[in-house]
Amino acid sequence: MELRYAANPRDAKLYTTQRLREDFLIESVFVDDQLTGVYSLYDRMVTIGAKPITKSLELPAFESVTKADYFLERRELGIINIGGKGSVTVDGEVFELANKDCLYVGKGNKNLVFSSDDASTPAEFFVSSTPAHASYPTTKAVQAEANPVELGTAETSNERTIYQYIHENGIKSCQLVMGFTELKRGSIWNTFPPHTHNRRMEVYLYFDLPENQIVMHFMGEPTETRHLVMKNKQAVISPEWSIHSGAGTSAYSFIWVMGGENQAFTDMDPAGTDVLL
Repeated sequence: MELRYAANPRDAKLYTTQRLREDFLIESVFVDDQLTGVYSLYDRMVTIGAKPITKSLELPAFESVTKADYFLERRELGIINIGGKGSVTVDGEVFELANKDCLYVGKGNKNLVFSSDDASTPAEFFVSSTPAHASYPTTKAVQAEANPVELGTAETSNERTIYQYIHENGIKSCQLVMGFTELKRGSIWNTFPPHTHNRRMEVYLYFDLPENQIVMHFMGEPTETRHLVMKNKQAVISPEWSIHSGAGTSAYSFIWVMGGENQAFTDMDPAGTDVLL
């Protein structure tokens, strides 16, 4: 488990490209037969990648950073599978997850095990966790059960569908909000217009990005923007004070996950094209 510290925006505007990447980019989320983890001090969000191939992977307590007997002692988590078919076993109960299926696991569950159905097409579980004060039921949802929101137009290159899984009117959680967005063919812009929300931080995972294509992810205060060059299956930490928007060299999808003070998806402070610098 890697620990990432929070940054003052006045300091971040002075960072080099390499320093921005070190602090905010998660380059290797999925590693064969391993669990990877990043613990961010922005709202204490934990980002985990699990890619079981030849063996099942059990979620450890990561006691050195959580100081807990088991990982979900004081936490909740959400999972979206972006790989082949697999399963997550929660305290002995097995939940099958196909591509883009979601599973919420609440506070108090002690044992989580990740497995793939077929080693030739392994599951890739993207896991996000936030602190929790209460326990909500473990809940699975397939893509057809997500709440779809259509946004954007082909003319402005941002036609997309937002699929909401864990949110105030969907799967119940303490503070976690999670889902994913698919861009339509010919569209490249996500999250437009850009915005900030001081009440929540956010993490993006870009996926379904073709080989040799990239996403230019924009971050920073609206009048102090910076960029990160991102590739397929890489994640980025977005502080509360930062915009989080991007343009790709082709269409793609991305998982978005938030943690913080509220779960209101529309609670944001827009930063339109007349503001950005």
